Formats: sequence, C-alpha cells, structure tokens
Amino acid sequence: MPRLIHALLPVTVVSLLSAPAALADWNIGDGHKMHYPQLPDPNGWDVDATYYEALADDWQCSETGPVQDIHFWGSWKDDLVGDIDFFHIKIWSDQPAQGIEPSRPLQELWHGDFYPGDFTIREVTGGNQGWYDPYNVAAGGPVVEPGNHTRMFQYNINDVSTFAPPFIQQQGEIYWLEISTKLAFGSQAQWGWKSSLDHFNDDAFWGHSVPTEVWMEELYEPFTTQSLDLAFVITPEPSTLAAFALGGLALLRRRA
Repeated sequence: MPRLIHALLPVTVVSLLSAPAALADWNIGDGHKMHYPQLPDPNGWDVDATYYEALADDWQCSETGPVQDIHFWGSWKDDLVGDIDFFHIKIWSDQPAQGIEPSRPLQELWHGDFYPGDFTIREVTGGNQGWYDPYNVAAGGPVVEPGNHTRMFQYNINDVSTFAPPFIQQQGEIYWLEISTKLAFGSQAQWGWKSSLDHFNDDAFWGHSVPTEVWMEELYEPFTTQSLDLAFVITPEPSTLAAFALGGLALLRRRA
C-alpha cells in the first residue's frame, strides 16, 4: 500500500494545486534551506555515482525543520541514458576538519531509497561536460574523459518525508548528503552527479557503499586539483495549500 500511495502522490497534488512545476522542479530564485544552492556547472564534470560507488557533499542548515525536498543534477556517461532502479540517499552528520584532515561524513542519520514515480526528471541545458571516475576497478585507477557528453538532467525528490520518517535538521548545523544510483539489472549505463562552481566548506567525498560506506578521499578537479563540490539544493516545506493537500494524503495513508 505505501508504494501505491507514493505513485499517486504527484498526480493527486497536481490535481489539487494545478501547479505541477511548483512542486516538481526547482528554479533559480526559488526557496532553499541551506547555505546557498550549489548550482550545476554546465561545462563541468559528472562524477561516477553508479552503485556501488557513492558520493557525498556537505551543507549548512539555514532553517530548522524537516528536509522536505531534495533536488540535484546529473548526467550519463557517453550520453547513454539508462533506466534508474532507485536512488539511494543518506544524510550524515559532520566530522569537522581536524588538523590536516578535512571534514567528512561521520554518522548516518537518515536514509531512503527512491524509485521511479518517487521523483521527477527534467532535461536542462548542458554544455560540453566531462566524465570523472575517481577509481575504476578495470582501469586500476581514475578515469578522466573531457568532453564526454552534452546532456544534463535535474532530479527532484519532492516531500521526502512521505517516503521515510522525516529528518529534522537544525539551523547552523552541517550535514552531508550522500547519493548513489542503482540502475536496472544488466544496464551498461553509468550515472554521474554533476559538479558545481558554488563551493562551500570542504570538498565533496567519494567512497564505496557496500557492505557499508567507506569514505576514501576528497574530490578535486581532475586537472587543476581545485576543490570539487556537487550540485544540489535542499528546499523548504510546500506552501500552505500544498501542505494541506499533502496532509490529506498522509491521513489517507494512515487509514490505509
């Protein structure tokens, strides 16, 4: 029953609000609940986050309350678009920098798996983008391919608290967002999380997610070794009308 409600959620909200774009997508100028949006670099890198690889980047909460929506940007190696089985997303606490050691994810605080129907996708304008795999087993090291692809996509997970117990962030605290993408069985595609020119705090981290997260090292621009951050935004609760609609759906789920 929960999965059925998940699938009906976007349709029901649209019918009540007649404003699908307001709930489905995030646009520059829309609200946020983090230090500032980390916008995608249209000519940047897509860092491999195909399961079992995982990436994480940090943000500082600007408003106490539940993490409501998560928006992020990514692309596909060689522009070979695959079928997403689910996005594996976690929120971690922060281990502050200690001496020469950078800050990094410390303790898992929240997690959720989001399947097709749980998120929306829209293609946005991209440029000449590179592919970056921090460590490729077959190659025995990093794989760096400038000018690998041109398409770019925005992914929107709206009202994540309806899919898992809400995570309540606290103003001023720093957290880490982890994303890993599980593709359909047998898929030869690879998905990458888009880099951002908006830098905050320490660099993003990469690691392996099986059997549990092992965070390997910071991410740097492949050719310049400058800080590499990833493109995402954490957004506020819906408007009053949207909250009313979602509250009604929550009641329906409890009765079901």
